[in-house]
Formats: sequence, structure tokens, C-alpha cells
Amino acid sequence: MKVILLERVEGRGSLGDVVTVKDGFARNYLLPRQKALRANSANMKVFEAQRAEIEARNLKAKEQAGKSGEKLDGTAYILIRQAGESGQLYGSVSGRDVADVINAEGGKVERSMVVLDKPIKTLGMHEVKVRLHAEVTVTITLNIARSADEAERQARGENIIASQFEEERLAAEEAAQDMLEGGAGQQEGDYGDH
Repeated sequence: MKVILLERVEGRGSLGDVVTVKDGFARNYLLPRQKALRANSANMKVFEAQRAEIEARNLKAKEQAGKSGEKLDGTAYILIRQAGESGQLYGSVSGRDVADVINAEGGKVERSMVVLDKPIKTLGMHEVKVRLHAEVTVTITLNIARSADEAERQARGENIIASQFEEERLAAEEAAQDMLEGGAGQQEGDYGDH
């Protein structure tokens, strides 16, 4: 299906371009979201008549996105999640979770703006892109941890999973040393006949 783009669409073209896209993409995404018009002679005339207005509206939206992007870019958010000992989350962090945590801190982001190639399934620091406008993308950092204390340690650059295994190894070595020195399981005393 041929459509006239009303804004820049990633990988397709920019405002005013007449492009051919798959019917489903046009019907289910571009047309309902007012990102494009069907490319027929009537719509071409309407578009040409309103082109200056559409470009001005698009520029204004881009400027607003740029302003809010300046506040958002580089910010960090903490998400507390339950996870196993290896750092695997019980569940995953989705675009909706990211949007919710940003909005809770005063941002204005919709779930569809969060760009996640795949869901986040591990503890740690994760960089996530947020597309506020077709031409404005910012990066935020998610600090996913099991507790506020772990989040703080991760923010300082500590690998909490590695340090957890190190702490367990040291504790096991200490326990083994205690046993060798006779601190556990050995009792001194007279077990003679009474």
C-alpha cells in the first residue's frame, strides 16, 4: 500500500515522502496513529494544502520532546525485583515497567516510547533507550537490584553477584578453618567408665 508519511518513520522515510509499505503495517500502525495517509489523489491535495501546518506541528512536537529529553537523558532509576542467586530475575522487566518507574519520578513517557530489543531478565545496570519523538531519542539507566542496599552498591560499580559468591566462599573457608582447628565437632573431656 502506498502512503504519504506525516512524520519521520524509522527505516521508511521522512515527512511528505510517498512510500510503499505492507498493508498490515499501514492499516494497523501508520493510519490509526495518524502517522500517514493513503496515497490517493484526494489525500495528496489535502496534504499539499496543509503541508506547512503539518510541518510546523511536527517541529513543535520535536521541540517539546527535545526539552523533556534534556531532563530525562542520562537519568538513573532503581527497580527492586526478586531474583535468584545467579542474578536471574523471577520474571522480567518490560517496557511498561520502565515507563511506570519514569512516570513515578515525574517524567512523561508512554510504554510505546521505551525501546527494548528484548526484556531485561538479570540484575545489574542496564541502559535503555527512550524514543520521545521520531527524531529525539534519550538513554536512561536502570539499576535493577534485590534491595536498596544492593542498588546503592551496584551504582558504585560493584558486581553484587560476583561479590556475593566471594562472600560465600570466604565464609565457607572460615568454617573449614574452624573445623580444622577443632572449633566444631570435637569435644575434649573424659569419656572414661563411670
